[in-house]
Amino acid sequence: MHEQRVETGTAGGNTVPEVIVALDYADPEPALALVDRLPEGTWYKVGLELFTRAGPPVVRRLVDDGRHVFLDLKLHDIPNTVAGAACAAAAMGVRLLTLHASGGEAMLRAAADAVAGENKASDTDTRLLAISVLTSLDDAALSSVFGEAASVEQTVGRLSRLARESGVDGVVSSVAECRAIKLACGPGFLVVTPGIRLAGEDVQDQRRVATPAIARAAGADFLVVGRSITRADDPVAALERIRAEVS
Repeated sequence: MHEQRVETGTAGGNTVPEVIVALDYADPEPALALVDRLPEGTWYKVGLELFTRAGPPVVRRLVDDGRHVFLDLKLHDIPNTVAGAACAAAAMGVRLLTLHASGGEAMLRAAADAVAGENKASDTDTRLLAISVLTSLDDAALSSVFGEAASVEQTVGRLSRLARESGVDGVVSSVAECRAIKLACGPGFLVVTPGIRLAGEDVQDQRRVATPAIARAAGADFLVVGRSITRADDPVAALERIRAEVS
């Protein structure tokens, strides 16, 4: 059931990134109904809201149906707890899993080791992604939390290097920092970019957004798209429009 390892992009944006559809629903029924409408091979993000309401069964349903699952739980706790949770996620067969880079090296390494062990034992292919700075934050918002902290760009760079050195496979970051991350951490270091909007769309609660074409040019490996697809009158056509723009 599990496929080969995820192909990665390059800093020059020569590889067409995968589109991940964010299943940001309050209940599993409309989420699964959307999945049934979209083409096979599509990637899906299960985030905190859907996972909290529906739990592991919705993830297992997607995996058992052959779907590629990005489990976006943003784990952040003591190393042993995060390692256990990461191992459990890998055992479910999710392809991508998030944890906060700000949890520190010990937490990141513990999770990376746990996932590597589970991948080997169960023939799964889970890859870890570190959260750098949420795309809802800009320099002013970051300073309001940490005081006289570094800028978003500096913070993203520092946390991305920490993640790579700790054995994590990639980061979640905005398109604005994508090229710098690829140059600093190498082309094989995954960058997943949320905050993707088609030209002219409302940015809503995101601060650092970009179009699909700009994200590809920056070297993103995955584009997370939610409302542009899930709230479209024709989600299939919306997905194809985004795929056409990046290819």
